[in-house]
Amino acid sequence: MIPEYLSLQIPEGPLPRVVIVGGGFAGLELAKGLRNKGFQIVMLDRNNYHTFQPLLYQVATSGLEPDSIAGPIRKAFDGFKNFYFRMVKVDRVDYQNQLVRTPIGNLHYDYLVLACGSATNFFGLEQVQQTAFPLKQVVHALNLRSHILQNFEMAVLTEDPQARQAMMNVVVVGGGPTGVEVAGALGELKNHILPGDFPDLDFKEMKIYLIEGADRLLGTMSKASGEKSKKYLEQFGVNVVLGQTVKNYDGDTVLVDDGSTIACQTLIWAAGVKGNLVAGILPDSLSKSRVLVDAYNQVQDMPKVFALGDVALMLADPAYPKGHPMVAPVAIQQGRLLAKNLIRNKNNKEQRPFVYKDKGSMATIGRNRAVVDFPQGTHFSGLFAWLVWMFVHLMSLVGFRNKLVTLINWVWSYFTYDKSNRLIIRTFDRKKNRPVEVH
Repeated sequence: MIPEYLSLQIPEGPLPRVVIVGGGFAGLELAKGLRNKGFQIVMLDRNNYHTFQPLLYQVATSGLEPDSIAGPIRKAFDGFKNFYFRMVKVDRVDYQNQLVRTPIGNLHYDYLVLACGSATNFFGLEQVQQTAFPLKQVVHALNLRSHILQNFEMAVLTEDPQARQAMMNVVVVGGGPTGVEVAGALGELKNHILPGDFPDLDFKEMKIYLIEGADRLLGTMSKASGEKSKKYLEQFGVNVVLGQTVKNYDGDTVLVDDGSTIACQTLIWAAGVKGNLVAGILPDSLSKSRVLVDAYNQVQDMPKVFALGDVALMLADPAYPKGHPMVAPVAIQQGRLLAKNLIRNKNNKEQRPFVYKDKGSMATIGRNRAVVDFPQGTHFSGLFAWLVWMFVHLMSLVGFRNKLVTLINWVWSYFTYDKSNRLIIRTFDRKKNRPVEVH
């Protein structure tokens, strides 16, 4: 029960209030763009930190600590006037009364911006949803890291060879950038890190599978990049399975579409995402688990309500008739443009439609291996692509400390083949789907 003395405590004032739901890429860029522009900005998020999601897999595979890729939202806006952050979950949108409803009170808005990001899409596979590991939040990465390390500790104690192999095996579902990067990082662990930690185990028994339903990897990138990433993964010993999907997973056995099975206690689900929706959006304003918006990111049939990033589905851009890809650059560009458009609207100036500027795509597959595509059709791979990937991701992190700590970790790992974050800080019980205390 929520204590009665809790409330949002947002002061009223003469400035138009912009309520931003979500502290991801889009929400941060929007708030920064409205700084000192005559608005009161209120950001609501269930967490008090921003997460750089493209590097979550490195937390899960012991390459980085979570505070290297996450930073406090309040710190990002230190010194901003008329900015208020509240750590609270939004229950629903009441657009008719221009209210956001939360468990600790309602908040009136002049402009509401939904920047809630995305959630894992299990495509209706309920048992898979209960037993697989998603990778969308810091807590997911920490749970997965603990689970993998716990399994190897248990494998050392196990006499049954079949049970031991099931503990060591890992299946990754989804051949997009996340799946490819996770599989590559696991291959590095298998080849360079874990054998030193667990000399009692024969790592020839460990099998890493990457299962993709399409006929190639990295379907949103060039065919050459997909083929190169497959080659790189196979060099790490990853078993790449194309043209097959996972039908079920009970926590011990993966059932593949062709009827084959894989004994495995760790299945990582990177096969799809969907919009992280808030209740109260009109049914006619939804499509494919995303919020329909016009060329200015305003939600269809809901005045004063906007949606940005992964949760938004814009069909007005002729270059992307099925909507923009659910990637960080889209969210960042939409957040920046909406800030400018709100300022233009306030000054009675004409607003500008959103046009996505694709600067390229990339994915890394372990040390010295990456693929990069540019929109002009140019693509390259190998060491230089890996260095480009590192630079872009490093510069995209929020805060100088995060950049420095991540760089130090990467340099240390490169020269020593060591990932120093292999700590089981909190034991994770997969069956109960929560951390447990060990007595």
